[in-house]
Amino acid sequence: MGAGIVEVFARNGVDVVAVEISPDALARGRATLTRSTDRAVARGKLAEADRDALHARVDFQVGLDALHAVDLVVEAVPERLDLKRRIFAELDRICRPDTILATNTSSLGVTDIAVATGRPHQVVGLHFFNPAPVMKLVEVVRTVVTAADVVADVEALCARLGKVGVTIGDRAGFIANALLFGYLNQAVGLFEARHVTREDLDAAMTLGCGLPMGPLALLDLIGLDTAYEILNTMYRHGGRNRRHAPTPLIRQMVTAGLLGRKTGRGFYTYDKPGSAKVVPDGSTPTAAADDVPGTTAVATVGVVGSGTTAADLAAVFAAAGHQVVAVGADGPAGTAGAVRAALDEDVTRDRRDATGRDAALARITWADALEQLADADLVVEATAGELDATRALFARLDEVCKPGVLLATASSALPVIDLAMATSRPADVLGLHFCAPVRVRPLVEVVTTVRTSTEATATARAVCAALGRTTLVCADRAGLVVDALLFPYLNDAVQMLEAGYAGVDDIDHAMTLGCGYPTGPFALLDAVGPDVALAVQRALYRESREPGLAPAPLLHHLVTAGRRFREHAGR
Repeated sequence: MGAGIVEVFARNGVDVVAVEISPDALARGRATLTRSTDRAVARGKLAEADRDALHARVDFQVGLDALHAVDLVVEAVPERLDLKRRIFAELDRICRPDTILATNTSSLGVTDIAVATGRPHQVVGLHFFNPAPVMKLVEVVRTVVTAADVVADVEALCARLGKVGVTIGDRAGFIANALLFGYLNQAVGLFEARHVTREDLDAAMTLGCGLPMGPLALLDLIGLDTAYEILNTMYRHGGRNRRHAPTPLIRQMVTAGLLGRKTGRGFYTYDKPGSAKVVPDGSTPTAAADDVPGTTAVATVGVVGSGTTAADLAAVFAAAGHQVVAVGADGPAGTAGAVRAALDEDVTRDRRDATGRDAALARITWADALEQLADADLVVEATAGELDATRALFARLDEVCKPGVLLATASSALPVIDLAMATSRPADVLGLHFCAPVRVRPLVEVVTTVRTSTEATATARAVCAALGRTTLVCADRAGLVVDALLFPYLNDAVQMLEAGYAGVDDIDHAMTLGCGYPTGPFALLDAVGPDVALAVQRALYRESREPGLAPAPLLHHLVTAGRRFREHAGR
């Protein structure tokens, strides 16, 4: 991180004094900077002359005394409060009286560091994100005593560096880490409980949410020791929120020296320490693991429901060559209109041509009675109904469908076992949760209950594979994998907004520019709908009774008022 921050300043014409604790450490830092800039030249992102000029701006020195004449110091040492305080006390003695002292801490309180100096009004947080030369966000953290002109100067510097500065108050984790590490910690908990494999867990969030990295791969990149320190600090200084209490597995891995890429082993095994290349190990699934016998042919698919998910499912199955019977509460005309609109959008976005659209429409039978599903081989319910109504629907499907038919729910919130036990064929009932947007996301969560047969699971996976989808098999629990991780993160963002710590745009910028997320939490909440978020969060809380998963009151209020977050922010 230190080398990355040096590169950011030097790339933008700022002279830098790069200081380390020893000649060996300084050589490692210089080598890191050289590798990064050489890589940029090789990729055509930096001219050789600019690289040479960049290096000429950097004065490499051992010892803090070399900083006696600088205008700004940015500290980027490990996340240990005693170490940072000791360094800031030395900087206070060495630097000019008007020098601004900044910390790149990602979790410790800036105030706790500033009190080690005689100039707390000139201490500020300047939190860059890794890799610093690439990530656009910088969190500017002011304490209650940081001078306004210091904050203004640092904000102007961020703009000069081509960064987006988000100015916030001093609290554990700031914006991005407070949201990111709660999610990462919960992901480790799912893996630790053997709810899902490491490969499926990472695929869930990359394929199901479009995130740039899965949570376990990201933790290996960050370093398990760093993650543990950040989580522990946020837990102790951030109100003891259990979402930030490090899971036992993280502590055990740190104790065992399994720190991720830096040691060559973490959640994954790497080619060598420091390498990004994952190599097979004892936990790597074999190709044969997917060859499960007992699948049955599925020619005709029934889709029950009238909403967007139902229309998208009918379009997906029909486009893949299945005969589809679409049963909607709005009647054949309403259902047909929604499916046609979905297929028309695919043509507009070049996902298929007009001939493919017309062929798909020709395979769909529009129905208004469940009895017309008598010959279906697979029926997928996508009604978004309450549990009692959906149980009644499954009981009715049990009556009208032929023996051996696979009955599935597309819900991620309803307990599949309750639906299964409403039928006389619980072995043939499971969940098929197509991650939204259904026609775009390639992931399907196959949800098995304690009564689901291996044959039913194998058939469901085969059907999804024929659709070109990636499947992960998970147990029957609220939120499954994707929503169980996604919606608590969104709820955390709502709580942060509700507390007045940061605004909608700042929080969205923190996650898109600082963490590389494709969409900020509030843009995503407005897209899925606060009502959907509230329903999923309620289901997660009902199942776990975990205080950190209780829906944010603001979420309740916006749903009651029929408003979205950007409407609320602009009031």
